[in-house]
Amino acid sequence: MKVIFLKDVKGRGKKGEVKNVADGYAHNFLIKQGLAIEATPGNIKSLDNQKKKEQQVANEELEEAVKLKETIEALTVELKAKSGEGGRLFGSITNKQIADELKKTHNIKIDRRKIGLDDAIRSLGVTKVPVKLHQEVTATVDVHVKEEN
Repeated sequence: MKVIFLKDVKGRGKKGEVKNVADGYAHNFLIKQGLAIEATPGNIKSLDNQKKKEQQVANEELEEAVKLKETIEALTVELKAKSGEGGRLFGSITNKQIADELKKTHNIKIDRRKIGLDDAIRSLGVTKVPVKLHQEVTATVDVHVKEEN
């Protein structure tokens, strides 16, 4: 019996796949548990439409990420911190502070976990920080740390 998997089933198939399985397994387990539906022409057409819709949404998200990348790369985030001799900061600048400053001054909301700061910034000057906007799109923002009076 051909079925369309609605959820991933370990060892059998992934969500959205159409596969042949034993009739009893399909009726007594997969369909009963809501893990799959019978692969009728109507259900297959519905699956195709759903895949097209998901692809369209994914393309829109990618386009949005590319536009945001252009906006972010044109910006410079300016932060002030107290520093000592040689431009060394008392404390550090973290990805949370960068995300908060982007939100506050430029009204761009980015999750702090998307900011790829390997280690906190501990010196004055400009630092290039990668920001992951999408699986395929990474922007670089300039973070300028100035001395606080």
